[in-house]
Amino acid sequence: MKHKKKVSIITALTLSASLMLAACSSDEGTSKPASGDKGSKEKLEEKVVIYSPHGKDILSEFEKQFEEKYDVDVEWLDMGSQEVLDRVRSEKNNPQADVWWGAPSVMFDQAKDEGLLKPYEPSYSSALADGFHEKDWNWSGTSQTPEVIMYNSKELSKEEAPKDWDELLDPKWKDEIIIRYPLASGTMRTIFSAMIYRDFKDSQDTAKGYEWLEKLDANTKEYSANPEMMYNKVAKGEGSVSVWAMPDVVMLKENKNYPFEFIVPESGTPVLTEGIALVKDGKHPKAAEAFYEFVNTPEAAKLLAEKYYRIPTRDDVKDLPKWITDTEIKAMDIDWKVFQDNSDAWMKHWDENIKSGDKEIKE
Repeated sequence: MKHKKKVSIITALTLSASLMLAACSSDEGTSKPASGDKGSKEKLEEKVVIYSPHGKDILSEFEKQFEEKYDVDVEWLDMGSQEVLDRVRSEKNNPQADVWWGAPSVMFDQAKDEGLLKPYEPSYSSALADGFHEKDWNWSGTSQTPEVIMYNSKELSKEEAPKDWDELLDPKWKDEIIIRYPLASGTMRTIFSAMIYRDFKDSQDTAKGYEWLEKLDANTKEYSANPEMMYNKVAKGEGSVSVWAMPDVVMLKENKNYPFEFIVPESGTPVLTEGIALVKDGKHPKAAEAFYEFVNTPEAAKLLAEKYYRIPTRDDVKDLPKWITDTEIKAMDIDWKVFQDNSDAWMKHWDENIKSGDKEIKE
């Protein structure tokens, strides 16, 4: 992927190395996997529980592959990344999950600060740049996700579609915008927080950001309860515009024939690092480490790029799709610690003071 900043997404891609099965290690400090495969697999627990927002297609495929290779039962729960954080938080005294696979890094940092994660240094740690893992290995990055403006290509031409964030506030888009309900979505929370951050980073004042969200709310037709509802309604033309993750837009177009195209905002966009982490005191720690390693092999990264439209953070994945290598991205310069410290309060204010309640559509 071409990048307008000095360091490109592709040159920053950093997860590498082949699968190495994890060994038993202490709950304190940083776990390290041991070498070995067939000999080690007999030591794994009988199952592993995964919480993830990656969707049933990805989760089902890796469930099948992992179970075939290791004879370990994979149980997964598909939900929004914020819902995963809330659930892991609520289960702190009796963890039910072993692996949390998929969420913006800022959410993993929140979980780390609350003592919800178990440090784990994977076998490919030497290939990870500092920016793509938490310093004590409470999480590591798996993919990068630029956020974009999505539009229905049957309803709008590229010339007609909004080119930047502020264009979404034009009255001509009233009742044309359908948005995934933000509070449950790491993607939407990041986009909304980025709109506040643009002015907040200099002024330390949220007023302009909140005003922006109020104007967007005025143009928004619906806050859909889940991504599938949003996809279907935009595809049907009930609304012609949304904001979402670039890889998902490409996947929906190429893999499911949705009439979707995207615009990379001209002024810059937040580019999320998606991650993976072990849940502290999970009941199946060895199987969890094995799963962590398994879904981050070069083969897995290439599969996720080609079939599921994930932009890998590894630097050794060859022959990536053209939509990755040819798309120019201007990444916003974001202090993610500011997001971590403020996004909950910002989203609470949006929910209680800005959102039009009649636009929130329940499942």
